[in-house]
Amino acid sequence: MSTLVAPGGVRRGSTAPPGPPSDGSGPPGPHVPQHDGSRPDAPPGGFRPDIEGLRAVAVLGVLLFHAAVPGLAGGFVGVDVFFVISGYLITGLLLREAVTTGRVRLGEFFSRRARRLLPSAAVVLGAVALAGAWLTVPLRRTDLEHEVVAAALSLANWRFVQQQTDYLAAGQDQSPLLHFWSLAVEEQFYLVWAPLFAVCVYAAAKAVRGGRAVRPLVTAVTILLTLVSLALSLHWTDDSAPMAYLGTPSRVWQFGVGALLALLPWHLLRGPRPLRLLSGWGGAAALLWCMAAYDASTPYPGCAALVPTLATALIILAGTPGRRAGTAGPGTPTADAAGAQDAFGVGRLLSGRAPRALGRLSYTLYLWHWPVLVLAEERLGTLSWPAKAALTAASAVPALATMRWVERPLRRNRTVTELPRRGLSVGVAAVVIPVVMALVAGSTTLRLLGPATPVDVKGLPPGAADGPHLLARGGTPLRDGPVVPSPVQARKDFPPDGDCEVPPEATSSPPCLFGAVDSPDRIVLLGDSHAGQWFSPMLALAAERGWALQELVKQGCPLPELDVVNPQLGRAYHECDTWRADALARLRQGPKPRLIVIASLNRYTDDERLLSRAWEKTLRKLRATGAPIVYVEDTPVPGTDIPACVSGHPADPAVCAFDRDSAWWPDPLARRIAKGRAPEVRAISVNPVLCPEKGAACPAVRDRILLYRDDAHLTNVAAVVLTPRLGRLLTDSGALPAAPDPGPAGWRPVMHDDFDGPAGSRPSAENWTYDIGTCYPGCPAPQWGTGEVEIMTDSTDNVRLDGKGSLEIVPTLKDGRWYSGRIESRRADFAAPPGGALRIKASIALPDVTGPSAAGYWPAFWTLGGKLRDGYTGWPGVGELDIMESVNGRDAVSGTMHCGVLDGGPCKEPVGLTSKPQPCPGCRTAFHTYAVEVDRSAPGAEEVRWYLDGRVYHRIAKDRMDGRTWDRAVHQGMFLILNVAVGGMLPSVDGATVGPDTEPGHPMRVGHVTVSVREGAARP
Repeated sequence: MSTLVAPGGVRRGSTAPPGPPSDGSGPPGPHVPQHDGSRPDAPPGGFRPDIEGLRAVAVLGVLLFHAAVPGLAGGFVGVDVFFVISGYLITGLLLREAVTTGRVRLGEFFSRRARRLLPSAAVVLGAVALAGAWLTVPLRRTDLEHEVVAAALSLANWRFVQQQTDYLAAGQDQSPLLHFWSLAVEEQFYLVWAPLFAVCVYAAAKAVRGGRAVRPLVTAVTILLTLVSLALSLHWTDDSAPMAYLGTPSRVWQFGVGALLALLPWHLLRGPRPLRLLSGWGGAAALLWCMAAYDASTPYPGCAALVPTLATALIILAGTPGRRAGTAGPGTPTADAAGAQDAFGVGRLLSGRAPRALGRLSYTLYLWHWPVLVLAEERLGTLSWPAKAALTAASAVPALATMRWVERPLRRNRTVTELPRRGLSVGVAAVVIPVVMALVAGSTTLRLLGPATPVDVKGLPPGAADGPHLLARGGTPLRDGPVVPSPVQARKDFPPDGDCEVPPEATSSPPCLFGAVDSPDRIVLLGDSHAGQWFSPMLALAAERGWALQELVKQGCPLPELDVVNPQLGRAYHECDTWRADALARLRQGPKPRLIVIASLNRYTDDERLLSRAWEKTLRKLRATGAPIVYVEDTPVPGTDIPACVSGHPADPAVCAFDRDSAWWPDPLARRIAKGRAPEVRAISVNPVLCPEKGAACPAVRDRILLYRDDAHLTNVAAVVLTPRLGRLLTDSGALPAAPDPGPAGWRPVMHDDFDGPAGSRPSAENWTYDIGTCYPGCPAPQWGTGEVEIMTDSTDNVRLDGKGSLEIVPTLKDGRWYSGRIESRRADFAAPPGGALRIKASIALPDVTGPSAAGYWPAFWTLGGKLRDGYTGWPGVGELDIMESVNGRDAVSGTMHCGVLDGGPCKEPVGLTSKPQPCPGCRTAFHTYAVEVDRSAPGAEEVRWYLDGRVYHRIAKDRMDGRTWDRAVHQGMFLILNVAVGGMLPSVDGATVGPDTEPGHPMRVGHVTVSVREGAARP
């Protein structure tokens, strides 16, 4: 739909050029409230026919705005009209009850609201849930079912706030339930306002006999809330437009304006008749002007919302009964000649039969029209405004049916209206039924889509370094079968860079160093999220050379010096300017990088001259670093939700190809570089393989690799597969030296096991042997010396291959006894050669269990000195390197060195020289790489380093202890151990021990183990 600018992405069906919108403040369609106070069946004296007609004017503006009728781009101001009406009528009802009875019956109040509003909403939600199962693709269907639940629970506005303020959630299609946000706002207002009003009535009754202080007290509270909410609305409009537009606190002031119309004694004013006429017609003219003059670029609500809000107040005020009626508030039996029924007043026009008829239908018509429009476009594609207008008119049919057979019967049914609890029961049922429907449909769709577990990129087929194919050997490894990642995986297939792609509100990046962080050489990745998508390839290329990678990336922030509006913040993106200046200053002031790789979305503006000048401002500062600069040309922008499309066409993803011309914009910087007009900058592009020149469309899937995670960004899988191609392009350009050969001066593997084999089989007997029992033969301490409770076995119940390239070590519980597995390498001579280095590395996914269920779990990957094989028990002097330990299901891992003597000594035994716990929230659900290096390449400066995913997090230098202790612990041969212990000292010290809640059966999975040595003296 073209009614809402989706933050951070390209809208399907938009008439604007693809790319980030100029402003994210374009408001969603408002909800049309429906209230008893303006209905013929309202309490005696409460009917205002002009308000019923006013609803018709507002809903017409909203409907025509949603139908994209030219000239009514500001029809969204209808939401302001209805919020004012709601505040006026609801407060009037509460005030009359308080004045006449001295109390507020909350049960009756909420019963009326429930049976009046919720059943019709439930019918629409149920219909949308069912229609969505037929009309929408599976991945979009899961989003829709979540939206049904949020709408039914009156939380829709906060769901859409989260989506519109989250840059990473951009690019998804329009929701057919977006309009429920304002129903949620109104119901949240009811839930707070009625009890607060009741408290004020109670307090006033206690303070002044007869409740004469009710009106002044409630008025004072209303004024305070209105002013606070208005201030908050103005602040959020400048700081976060989605929060300002959709958030309940920033909308309370509009209800408050309506409430003040009901609370203050306007009926006692003797305003002359012409003044009333002018206020009514002036308000109507201002309202129509807003509908014609406002558009998506209007900062909203902010100050702009004051005009339609006050205009609505003027119209209501013009029809307020005057002194002759002799009543104490709004909703008197008749009005005087200067009131709403004045022959020349706007109220007379609004009280006509046609406006009132449309006003009566406004609630159900509003509920139905938006889903009809969105679901029709979901099925048919982008529609013209006449087609949308016709569909909007057609939605009157289900709206009339709902009003006649759902709304009216429940409102008038004596059985339902007799007791408040019956009306409340109807409301509860109206909430529960669509929630249950959504949960059932959603669970079915999730089973169809499959699990959303992350893709193990280490198992991907190799990418082609050149040629027309994405994968090596023409893509044959993935020729058949489902796409990788699956559509549901693709949605969350982000670069594994943690918090280094900083959000819109941030003004600087954290250090964000990866790989060999102690290396003096580093690659810098700089730009917006289109630079961030290259994180994995750049980290791999840096690691091949023993370099570090520094990432300086900010969401939605153009690297060229452009002034832009951020859709998540809804205003000028000042944080981007600050962040860019900070990042460029850090590069100029810090050590010179070996390479700066820049990338940026190429469509922040379609003014090529402006873009060229903005790039030159940035490049001038980058050249000052003296580092080589490489520009990675922007990748195609599909402009549509690719994973959703592919989920609907799993057998033929070619259907999801998108137009080349709209996806691939001209690139003025690439042209300047090609012509030699951008000195010291080189350009590379992977677009020829992403969008081959044959045909007019770009594929969504190549060689079974799903290329895009949304409507604009590559999946991390696609980026990983492109690593060899990027490496070749960078080396061919001369910007990156070739990776060192694994020869005499490089790393030489001396043991490797990737655990290939049939499911349920044993690991390679050539590489591994079993430790069984509770300790080594002849050991002086039982239970492995650590107090563990398991018995180690050689059973495939405890140690086995999974048939998918991983080893599983599984703790089990039988007859009250714990069993597990512990294997060690047959070789015990792994050592760093003099002047060289030893590297031991493994890819491990920790047991996926946490909380009380994980009490006592102790998975580990470690080494012991080889002399223990001879029965020598001189631990810890023989040396131990704990490469990875984790206990009790914590989202953290650690590394430790043991050496010296049993108590105290240079290694502070029995604790050892241990690292601080390293946070790793994904270590239980995905494979991560753990490594230790014993580096003897620098005489007199030997050290041991621990790595997590290529990042050094712990190191111990030789000068921490005497030479003899170091030599015994580090220079002797070692053997490797993989095990999962149960119970013992370390879990107990951590605060948990194995008990009745501990769950057996959660394996530690090992993807591969590699031991390498380097003979030369060069650092890695």
